[in-house]
Amino acid sequence: MALKLFHLISFIFLIFLLLVPIGHAKRNTPSDKKSSPFDFVKKLKGCHKGNNTKGVHELKAYLEKFGYLEYLNKTHANDDDFDETLESAIKTYQENYHIKPTGLIDTETIAKMTTPRCGVPDIVNGTNYMQPHKRKHDPSSSSIRTVSHYSFFRGNPRWPPTKTHITYRLSSNFPTNAVDPVARAFQKWDSATHFSFSRAGNNQNADLVIAFHRGNHGDGAPFDGPGGTLAHAFAPTDGRFHYDADEPWSNGAVANAFDLETVAVHEIGHLLGLGHSSVEAAIMYARIAPGTTKNLHADDIEGIRALYNR
Repeated sequence: MALKLFHLISFIFLIFLLLVPIGHAKRNTPSDKKSSPFDFVKKLKGCHKGNNTKGVHELKAYLEKFGYLEYLNKTHANDDDFDETLESAIKTYQENYHIKPTGLIDTETIAKMTTPRCGVPDIVNGTNYMQPHKRKHDPSSSSIRTVSHYSFFRGNPRWPPTKTHITYRLSSNFPTNAVDPVARAFQKWDSATHFSFSRAGNNQNADLVIAFHRGNHGDGAPFDGPGGTLAHAFAPTDGRFHYDADEPWSNGAVANAFDLETVAVHEIGHLLGLGHSSVEAAIMYARIAPGTTKNLHADDIEGIRALYNR
């Protein structure tokens, strides 16, 4: 009897040992997707002026980060009041992304706001460069004017006329699988501009420096983890281009990952002086969904040639 009881207890104990690790593993599986830094917007669906809703202060911070909002009274920047200033900022955002400017946090606005994007602001010092601007055509053209959607940084910074060859250097911790995508991205701009590009050695001076960083990395534009801002770059002739190392990166179109080359082509556009475009097909459009690739668009090429009078 005692022997049978011993075997029963041993069997129960063995089952316990087997089940505990399985339960623990389920709580930590790789499929447990972390929320995006932009997911808070989904909880604000239907919000409009006059509401006081938990999380509105996060929306204010989001819009301030990308240039749409600035409160002189910082108290209002940190509260959850959906005021007239916020409504105006949302309407501007909606106009920039071709959404009906209602000021309401609707499904289409949420879809845009939660899509991962470049960290460079759409509006700088109150100037909205994403609004279409009219440009005169050549008198021989059949149309008098055309509407362009590309933009430049404030003051139209650019590389000097004598600068036609630009060198770039990769940081010492640069992933080997990102080297070729970056080189291909430069080749695309080489084919569309008067610039040529070459990679400098690790210990050589270069016009541009490309690196991977996480979180706050000392340039005043901290990264926010997976699914938020993917990368950022600075206007000429600063020369810095940073990828967010916390993002899932890929070489080509891979589900749930971001194409290194596509993001590089976009950020090199900033390094050359282009701002964001309101044309969704353009490489200088601020957003890109995972699992997709993009190339230079006519709007991008028109923009870079207009900037450098080519």
